[in-house]
Amino acid sequence: MLFLGMLKLVVNGTAQSKASSCQKLVLPLQFLGTSQHRIPANANFHSTSISEAEPPRVLITGGLGQLGVGLANLLRKRFGKDNVILSDIRKPPAHVFHSGPFVYTNVLDYKSLREIVVNHRINWLFHYSALLSAVGEANVSLARDVNITGLHNVLDVATEYNVRLFVPSTIGAFGPTSPRNPAPDLCIQRPRTIYGVSKVHTELMGEYYYYRYGLDFRCLRYPGIISADSQPGGGTTDYAVQIFHAAAKNGTFECNLEAGTRLPMMYISDCLRATLEVMEAPAERLSMRTYNIGAMSFTPEELAQALRKHAPDFQITYCVDPLRQAIAESWPMILDDSNARKDWGWKHDFDLPELVATMLNFHGVSTRVAQVN
Repeated sequence: MLFLGMLKLVVNGTAQSKASSCQKLVLPLQFLGTSQHRIPANANFHSTSISEAEPPRVLITGGLGQLGVGLANLLRKRFGKDNVILSDIRKPPAHVFHSGPFVYTNVLDYKSLREIVVNHRINWLFHYSALLSAVGEANVSLARDVNITGLHNVLDVATEYNVRLFVPSTIGAFGPTSPRNPAPDLCIQRPRTIYGVSKVHTELMGEYYYYRYGLDFRCLRYPGIISADSQPGGGTTDYAVQIFHAAAKNGTFECNLEAGTRLPMMYISDCLRATLEVMEAPAERLSMRTYNIGAMSFTPEELAQALRKHAPDFQITYCVDPLRQAIAESWPMILDDSNARKDWGWKHDFDLPELVATMLNFHGVSTRVAQVN
């Protein structure tokens, strides 16, 4: 009924404009209509009124995934342990629970999400709750709920309480008709996975809320993220993490992508630093709401060759998963991140040689380079 009422206003406004001078339809500034629990037009919109000198109060949703714990550790070193609240719907391991504040947060529970933001005086929110590419294709309905409905709840709560919001996007937001080498910030996207579709929706909704309601929305398109101390979460680029676990365990790895499949990748410390840098960047420095960020780009065979420089006996075989291969072939080979480098000074630290050495050292692989040293 609310939608029909708004549509009637549009029709009436159009009809009246023919009889008089052109009239603008002005919608209530506080009309938010994306979440299941809509905020009424007469709701009181609050400001967190935190001074610039005071550290932000941070909430991380989906915090037990590949990136959340590492981001919490980085932010706690910067802003203090008690100012960064990690959250998830899963039970945290003991070392995570005792490392700083942790709360149960289901992003599909709109009322609970509002209560957490209010009770903890949150003014920065990192929204990591999502089902990734391969997992999302196996459960489309759940991915739609978490990735889209959950986003709507977060957008509305962040807008109501004047929260600076970061939501990651991905190379999965591109599609087979997108430029692949390189993929620019602005181009045709048209992804063919529910994960990619939901991330394009994220980018556009965040930009809309920025222009329509003044929401401070910031977004980075992550390449494949490689981390040493956390398990991958069901994405197409997971092989680049799993290969190091296999090298440490038995020196062999079976890859589910073709040997020559080139994809953009990034070490996790670069990813987390980029996330913090874009959140701290002055608003006037940002020319767009969603940026590509890049570091390195390689194929499974190139990664294996780099690994053999340290562990000459390492072996890789291939058993291609048609679903993951099709997804990978629809994604960019290289991301053009020139706008991020120009606008807010993005610069990566890890290229392929540094990545391989760091990952092998973490997993305790006895390497030829280490033996020489």
